[in-house]
Order: sequence, then C-alpha cells, then structure tokens
Amino acid sequence: MIYRPRRLRKNPVIREMVAETQLSADMFIYPYFVVPGTKVVQPIDAMPGISRLSIDMLLKDVESGLKLGINKILLFGVGEKKTGEAQSAYDAHSVVADAVRALKKRFGEELYVITDICLCAYTTHGHCGLLEKDVILNDPSLEVLAKMALSHAQAGADMVAPSDMMDGRIKAIRTRLDENGFENTSIMSYATKFASAYYGPFREAADSAPGKGDRKSYQMDFRNPREALREAKLDEMEGADILMVKPALAYLDIIRLVRKNTTLPVACYNVSAEYTMVKMAAKAGFIDEQRIVMENMYAFKRAGAGIIISYHAREILAKAWL
Repeated sequence: MIYRPRRLRKNPVIREMVAETQLSADMFIYPYFVVPGTKVVQPIDAMPGISRLSIDMLLKDVESGLKLGINKILLFGVGEKKTGEAQSAYDAHSVVADAVRALKKRFGEELYVITDICLCAYTTHGHCGLLEKDVILNDPSLEVLAKMALSHAQAGADMVAPSDMMDGRIKAIRTRLDENGFENTSIMSYATKFASAYYGPFREAADSAPGKGDRKSYQMDFRNPREALREAKLDEMEGADILMVKPALAYLDIIRLVRKNTTLPVACYNVSAEYTMVKMAAKAGFIDEQRIVMENMYAFKRAGAGIIISYHAREILAKAWL
C-alpha cells in the first residue's frame, strides 16, 4: 500500500502535530446568572454546578475564574420586578447594570463583560417582546430593547447581546448606542436563535418561561436553514459585530452555513439542556464526561465557530481539558 493514513496517528506527538482543529482558552465565554441581594448563592437544580449569584458573590467567582483564564463573561439578570412593559429591564440600577459597574470597577479591562438583551425575564408574561392580546409587538419592543442596551452600555458593558429575535433590533440598538456616544460598544447578535426544546433548564435558571403560548412566532423554525442564513445576513447589514447560532449541538450545519457566508466572527451557544444532558449522563455513569464535553467543543469549532459560549468553560479550564 502506498497510502497509510495511520502513519500520522502513530502516537500523541504526531497526532497533535497534524491536528486540523485546535481549541484555546480565548475562545470561551462563560455565562452567569446574577440576582439582587448579598451573599446569595442559589444552586440551579436543572443545571448541576451552576448557581445564581448576587453581585458580591459574582465578584468572588469572577476573580477566581480570571486565574483560570476566563476573561469573557455573559450576564443574565434574574429576580427583577416583572411588569407588562418590562421597565426594570432598562432601569439604571437593574441588577445587571449594577453588576457591570461593580465588575468594571474591580477588574477594568482585565475582564470583558457582555450582557444579554431580552425582555423575557422582566415581563409578567415571560415573552421576549411586549405583548398585546396574545400578539408580540415587534416595533414597540425595539424601543425597550434599545433602552436596555443603552443602560448596560452606560454602566460599562463592553458588548451587548440581543437574544429577543425581534425584527430590526440590531439596527435599533446600534442607532441608539451611536446616538449616545457608545459607538465602540459591540453587538453580538443571537442571529439565528431557534425555537428549541434545548432551553428548558435555562428557563428555570432565568425564571423566564412564557406564561402561556410559545415563542415560535419570533424564534426561528428549526426546519429552515435558508431562513437562518437570511436572518444572519440581515443582522450583519444592520450592524452586528458577531453572529451567534443558538443552540449549538443540533445546529452544526447552521454554524457551517453562517461561517461560509460571512466574514464576521461566528459564535455558538452550547445551551442549558446540552450541558445538563451531559452532566446527568455522566453522573449516572453512562458516559465519560471529559471526552464527551471535548468532543462537543471540537465539533463546534470544526463546524466553524470561533467563539463558544458554554457552561462547561470553567470546568474545561480548571481541569486542563484543553
């Protein structure tokens, strides 16, 4: 035989040398759930190893994470007053805005802070936009989302990440930020966010499940890859700096499709159920957790994601799985 591919698999040294896909700590973003109060650590039953934290406890956790190399975080606010108009989403002293101020005061440029922009955790009905007679109002929601993004930028957020899936929200947020002197605040768009069953544990974590109905009128139909590409292209035209695919594991084809059709960085969100399924299967002894987690991470990178948002990120770095 002339061709023997196994020659390049002979031992770990040669396998590492010819590896086509590499991961690095710089690729990872670690999500946090922040709540009002002090000394609060609330374990999330549906997400083993993940807790809701008050700002003081968040600061301690971030400090220890920085020592591992976790220098990019994504903040979700939980426990704010819920109203029909989501006023607490853009309050200057919302828990997220106050957390951003505290984080930037303590860590400065050492830590890159990203905030989620969505109304579901701030509305009485639990939907991602304003609601009237069971209809999600697109254009009125844009004003509230833009206010929310601006309040986070004013607090010091480095990047905002709209996850609501309202039409035109990237342009509305970009315009509001620029008009107020925050042209250097970046936008990572949840460009292709699907109406997925993989969000179940997150909705417990963020207390953001819809009171009735579902989110299929604004989140994407998972049967539609061409529509996903159209959404991504629209967000790019409206001013997004990074395009995200969410969820990740069941949408590797979408990650690849977006990667092939943009020059922007592409991120993916390794979402809550993807995380919890691995954790529970590992706890039951059915799988090797490290091997499964890293196989998933390499799949995301191989598909084209240069940025990975994952609840596994801390453990990956703490246990030197890279």
